[in-house]
Amino acid sequence: MKRLLLITAILLGSHTITRAQTELPEGDNGVKMEKIQALYVAYITKELNLTADDAQKFWPVHAEFEKDLKGVKQDLPELERQQKILDIKKRYQDKFSRVLGSGRTENFFRKDGEFRRKLIERLKKMRQNRQNMPPRQRRGG
Repeated sequence: MKRLLLITAILLGSHTITRAQTELPEGDNGVKMEKIQALYVAYITKELNLTADDAQKFWPVHAEFEKDLKGVKQDLPELERQQKILDIKKRYQDKFSRVLGSGRTENFFRKDGEFRRKLIERLKKMRQNRQNMPPRQRRGG
């Protein structure tokens, strides 16, 4: 049953994956983003204990949320950029609460940040490991 739920959640989250693929150049980056998105969907689904019904309602709202977050310009002054992100989160808090309830909505924002921090840490470690490798091994041969 859990496996079926996970597959359902991944399929529902595929809308976001499809959008990410069209925004990235084809090749390695698209595949990596697809894998990261699938891991994210699985992680959030598991951590929030989303039922199939919850997931069906949650992921479309989440896709809008992500779209709005991506719309925040990166070249803004840092505090202004952070304020815009906070405003978007506050705006979506009500939408998420209608789907998940207030407790799971709070947990979503925590788990979303946790996933992103873990991802950044892992990418940093991978980059460090790659830099510490002899040049010949970096290219895979």
